[in-house]
Amino acid sequence: MNKKFTTMRTLVTLLLCLPILASAQTNQDSISIKKLADEIMTNGKAYDLLRELTKNIGGRLAGSPQQQNAAIWGKRNLEAMQPDQVFMQPCKTPSWQRGGKDFAAIVSVNGKAQNEPLAALALGNSLGSNGLVEAELLAVANFDELEKRKDEVKGKIVYYHSVFNPTRIQTFTAYGESGMYRGAGASRAAKYGAVGVMIHSLSTAPDNEPHTGGMRYDESLPKIPAVALGPNDAKALWEAAKTSKMRVQIQTYGFFLPDADENNVVAELKGSQFPEEIITIGGHLDSWDVNEGAHDDGAGIVQTMEILRAMKASNYVPKRTIRFVLFANEENGGKGGAKYAELAKLNNEKHIFALESDAGGFTPRSIGISCSPAQFKKFQTWTSLLKPYGTEITAGGGGADIGPLKSVVKDIVLSGLIPDSQRYFDLHHAKTDVFENVNKRELLLGAVNMAAIVYLIDQYGVNP
Repeated sequence: MNKKFTTMRTLVTLLLCLPILASAQTNQDSISIKKLADEIMTNGKAYDLLRELTKNIGGRLAGSPQQQNAAIWGKRNLEAMQPDQVFMQPCKTPSWQRGGKDFAAIVSVNGKAQNEPLAALALGNSLGSNGLVEAELLAVANFDELEKRKDEVKGKIVYYHSVFNPTRIQTFTAYGESGMYRGAGASRAAKYGAVGVMIHSLSTAPDNEPHTGGMRYDESLPKIPAVALGPNDAKALWEAAKTSKMRVQIQTYGFFLPDADENNVVAELKGSQFPEEIITIGGHLDSWDVNEGAHDDGAGIVQTMEILRAMKASNYVPKRTIRFVLFANEENGGKGGAKYAELAKLNNEKHIFALESDAGGFTPRSIGISCSPAQFKKFQTWTSLLKPYGTEITAGGGGADIGPLKSVVKDIVLSGLIPDSQRYFDLHHAKTDVFENVNKRELLLGAVNMAAIVYLIDQYGVNP
């Protein structure tokens, strides 16, 4: 038989078989993912672990005994799941203390004395007011208005009406826009002589619970006290300020202790074929002091742990090394994520993919991925495998804890679980972020989708 003809016939046969092989591969992936999903949905321990974390330990402010107890708790529970190893990564973290019960009030309207307390919380990292600060209120809609009225600022307490844009269906977009007033509002006002700052809490809730959260001072400017007001009080203050001249008071007590000794907690399953290629999954252990940190980020922590448990229970042997990381200090410094990236560089590790869950334990909607167009095209072919569990592959993903890896490994693929976000900012950084506001089934579904994308990356890598 003609050798050329034989070769051509072989090539044709292979081409004809490719769809069959691809179908068989997809079927096997579907079976493997379903095995993990069934294990998580039937025997999942994430909800029970979250109850332990939130009720037995509670709020986990960076540098606090509770945060350090949470790391010990995490290590103990990860070890019980029998990974190949569990280890700590020591890091120094800020230790901001609230120091007392924050206070705000309206004390006069158009010269007439009032005594109207306002629901308020000092912003994280803000410093104490050194007593009661009283001043005339200057209410502005945004930084542009502040600049236009800068000559009026001196000696005043500035209120920023930092409400979310309700037309932003993606609430994280609205949060990013309003968040600049929490982050930089105090120093922007101090630049023109303000003596204090109030903001509308970064919340979508129709209630009056104030929401804390991290801010930062410009070291070259005075460090004035800064508080967030409950949404209802903030809106009422804004409306009243349009027609009335008001005096207000604030008092805060915040201060810093010396940096604390804390740890990332890392569990590892060693890869059987490509052990040098590392996949990271994680969430952050710390929370603010006013709540239990159930959604932010207890949910991400226990989802991470659940994937390890399910893989071990299903006798899954990964091709690549998988790390399960409980990060320290995301909320007010990001020192845990920075330390993880620093050690990755120091140890010359080859990180190919990192996935973070830090958007709450609500119903999963997609897996967001930041990568090259060619990689994204590859990942999108997996959507049919995720669809039965309620998600798809979408562009753009990552997180504060895994972000530093990008400066160490330029071509790493960053990813994030994207749950439904419509209720997240009702609870975020407020006392209402408690265990009772997490739904067990939604929480487990998030772990299912995380497990599915990690399985696929483990099987096929990230190269197009």
